[in-house]
Formats: sequence, structure tokens, C-alpha cells
Amino acid sequence: MEKHKSGFVNIIGNPNVGKSTLMNAFVGEKLSIITSKAQTTRHRILGIVNGDDFQMVLSDTPGIIKPAYGLQESMMDFVKTALEDADVLVYMVEIGEKALKDAHFFEKLKQTDIPVLLLLNKIDTADQEKLEEQMAYWQEQMPKAEVHPISALENFNVKEVFERIVSLLPPGPAFYPKDQLTDKPERFFVNESIREKILLHYKKEIPYSVEVETEEFLEDEKIIRIRSVIMVERDSQKGIIIGHKGSALKRVGMEARKDLEKFFDKQVHIELYVKVNKNWRSDQRQLRRFGYNQKQ
Repeated sequence: MEKHKSGFVNIIGNPNVGKSTLMNAFVGEKLSIITSKAQTTRHRILGIVNGDDFQMVLSDTPGIIKPAYGLQESMMDFVKTALEDADVLVYMVEIGEKALKDAHFFEKLKQTDIPVLLLLNKIDTADQEKLEEQMAYWQEQMPKAEVHPISALENFNVKEVFERIVSLLPPGPAFYPKDQLTDKPERFFVNESIREKILLHYKKEIPYSVEVETEEFLEDEKIIRIRSVIMVERDSQKGIIIGHKGSALKRVGMEARKDLEKFFDKQVHIELYVKVNKNWRSDQRQLRRFGYNQKQ
């Protein structure tokens, strides 16, 4: 029998290039929320894929940006640690992109000795000539990397890339139990599901000013009862989240409930409340409480 392989595979790249779509395709479950807005992923989310002779621990990270406030600085700390503890790095770019938003980080990536797979995503949006030109450009930019064209959304070349990653994993035992799908607790996925609906339905700064905290998660044989609080930074935002006669908040709750019933394969009852938590994005104590600030 072949030796067991295991390793950490970290997915990095600019916002909105398809990192979460790829991870969900690999894992076969919707672990990372996906919207067309930048900065959808705020945490580093682990997805665990098991085979008889391997365990791949995938890490979806926030898109690389130049941080403007405390929350964004904390998001970029997650990305930095992803560069330090990877066995294989997946660097995702999309057709037409030129470099990472952080030049210093891009230089570190070019010089790393960790195997890098550069995935040129969204190739379904380009013709053959454009694709070949982009492949050549990235091979020149990142001579040490393996360049693979893919479409995470259309599932093109995803299986081949997955198998290539497995072949690069070092020998070793499993890090997690073989039936475990992620390192995050149930409440985390409740929070993320609610936050995804807010990203989809609200405009401007509202989604970026929101944090969700699940205060109650009670599960019995037939139903899961959830009580979650949506935090906003200002009173005016609270009114917008709730909407006319509570209609906007009701829509968020209903859509999140449907997704969570699929995720947990069980009936879900969800109650949502909105609270003002002034300037939480710049408050180190609050960021720690919400699991962002890794620095002690």
C-alpha cells in the first residue's frame, strides 16, 4: 500500500478571483460564502478533503488588499500566515489580471521555495489567443510556478489540478479525523450564511460594516433553533438592515434558513436581531472577540 500523504494547501489571490468557488469545488460542500463583492471572505476557512491514502487541508483566505482599518489589517494577517505554513500554494489569478494588489507580498510569493500552482481562472471568458498570451505572461512573471488554466465555475480542469496537488503532498499522517469537513464550529457557518445574504441584498458600505454573532444554537433530533445578532456600526445602518416593517431583515432570515437547512440537512428555525456596535471594525478588543485579531 502507498504511504499516506497529508498537507496544507493554501489558496491566495486578489479579491474576487474565484478562491472560494475553487475550494467549494474541491471540498464538495459550500464552506466559503460566494458573492460578486470584494472582501467576501474575512477569515481563513479550512476545508478538509480525505481519500484513503491522503488528507488535503485546504485554506481559503481573504483577497489581498492594502488594509485601510483594523479589520482589514487582521484579514491580511490571515494571508501572511497562509504563506508561511503551506505545503502547497495555490495562487489564483483571472484573465486580464497583472499582479497582486500588494507588490511586497507578490515578491515574497515569487521567491518562495514552496511548490506554487498558478491557476489562471475564468478562462471561459477568453478566446484561445488571449489565453495563450496570458499563460505566457504568467509563466514569465512566476518562472518557478506551474501554470494551469481553469474555470472553477464551469469545473474545467478542476479535477486535474486537484490530482496534481495530491501528488505534491508530503508523506504524513492525517491532521484531523477522516470524517471531519472543516475546523470551524456550526455557529461560524450560521454567521457566514447570514452575512452572505447581507452582501447580496444591501449596497454601498452596509455589508462591510456588518458582523454577525450567533448567540444561540440549540439542536434536537428534528430541528435546530438559532438566534443571531447582526451588528452594525451606526443607527442609520440598523434601519436599513431591518427595512420597511422588517421586510428586508425577514428576507435575509428566510434565505439563510433555506441554505442552512441544506447544509445541516435538518429543519432550522432562525431569529434575527440588529444591534449597533459602534466602530467595531477598528476596535482591537471587538476584533479579537469576533475571531479576527490573531495578535495577542
